[in-house]
Amino acid sequence: MKPLRNPAVQGALGWIMAGWLRFCYATIRWEHRNPDLAEAVWDQGGGVLTVFWHSRTSLAPAAWPLDRAQPIKGMISRSADGELFARSMARLGIPAVRGSSANKDKGETDKGGAQALRDGLRQLKVGGLAITPDGPRGPRHSMAEGLPVLAKLSKVPVLFVGLSCNPAIRLDNWDHTIIPLPFGRGAVVWDRTDFPAGAQPVDVVADWTARITAVEAAADAITGLERL
Repeated sequence: MKPLRNPAVQGALGWIMAGWLRFCYATIRWEHRNPDLAEAVWDQGGGVLTVFWHSRTSLAPAAWPLDRAQPIKGMISRSADGELFARSMARLGIPAVRGSSANKDKGETDKGGAQALRDGLRQLKVGGLAITPDGPRGPRHSMAEGLPVLAKLSKVPVLFVGLSCNPAIRLDNWDHTIIPLPFGRGAVVWDRTDFPAGAQPVDVVADWTARITAVEAAADAITGLERL
């Protein structure tokens, strides 16, 4: 058995990761832009899709106040890395829906995508669902079909979140995943949309891709993190 597939190892690493992230969130100086867009959705309650690029996943819990916003779950892949991340996110108060956004090259049922779609729609009847539309393997900043399909079927609001911190560690992987470091500067930038009436999922991909990238770039401009 590979070490990362060992439940005991996953549990220990998940505990360590959650503790590190919690420490970083507490010591980073956060700046928020357009918080009224998110607050209106939180006050409304019910379902909401919360969307950001995969490289910023480790920062996402800092943007979602569990004592103010509706309960949220995260769409996390079924891979060994996904299991580790699911364990750490659960310790931070964000349970997982296991599966991937539909991959445009592999079809919607890849990695439990069909079941994840059903579970995601069920979650959106009662609360939030966090999605990285380019995860879990990319291509980087390329939107798979899962997000627009969920938005069309659920008819819930969509919040785009730009997340940044500086300094940070960038992993040498496909999307240069960011791991926060403590005592730095952080930023959360919000945008909001709804799925347009009469549109098809493919109709929103270009616009939504640009808007997710725009809020992330705005967050990086606040913290001074270099854009890749």
